[in-house]
Amino acid sequence: MVKQPHLLVEPGDLADVALVPGDPGRVDRIADRCEDATTVAQNREYKVVAATYGGRELTICSTGIGSPSAAIAAEELAAVGVETFVRVGTTGALQPDIEIGDTVVATGAAKDEGTTKRYESTAVPAVPDYGTLSALVESAQTRDAPVHVGPIATDDAFYAESPDYVEAWSEAGLLCVEMEAAALFTLARRKGLAAGAICTVDGNLVEGTQKGETDGEELPGKAKNNVERAIDIALDATTKL
Repeated sequence: MVKQPHLLVEPGDLADVALVPGDPGRVDRIADRCEDATTVAQNREYKVVAATYGGRELTICSTGIGSPSAAIAAEELAAVGVETFVRVGTTGALQPDIEIGDTVVATGAAKDEGTTKRYESTAVPAVPDYGTLSALVESAQTRDAPVHVGPIATDDAFYAESPDYVEAWSEAGLLCVEMEAAALFTLARRKGLAAGAICTVDGNLVEGTQKGETDGEELPGKAKNNVERAIDIALDATTKL
């Protein structure tokens, strides 16, 4: 079989469970906590690693930023046998009581992006499957750290998240906004596969803070450090899947 055109992988290369961060650099951070990590392919925004954690073979693959590139990753991973996707990302909080460094596990994602509209009506919900959601929540609750479980928003336009958008999302009770989960949830459901998402808060939009505004780096120190906690939770969850 011809290799997938963007991920450059083929059947037999990967495990059935994939951790899918946006950032290729986070692939390395996840792989560092695993055994037998081997880079399978690297092209464009996609870095693909095969690894083992707790005796469980798994795949780690970056998706890049946004739903279009995440959908390409999901399509091509599914084509070579991946059955479960676990997003390990960062997110901007939409509620005043959610702090930088906190962890969010998504129960669903508002489809405020354009990719899923090419697949189905916006009326169809973008939700994780129960098994993956439960595994993430159970793993998160074993740790003495703030974990928020609830609905989030997925958006396309990072620099167009106006005060009106933020207010509407916040008033709707959405916990945070990121850029990939709705696409992953939608693609997995449509293919009869599984998906979930866990994210580390890197700013609070209702409080007027965004990533990149502190320390001269993309992520604030507390968020950067607590990404490790989300990685550990996600890895623990894979052993239950």
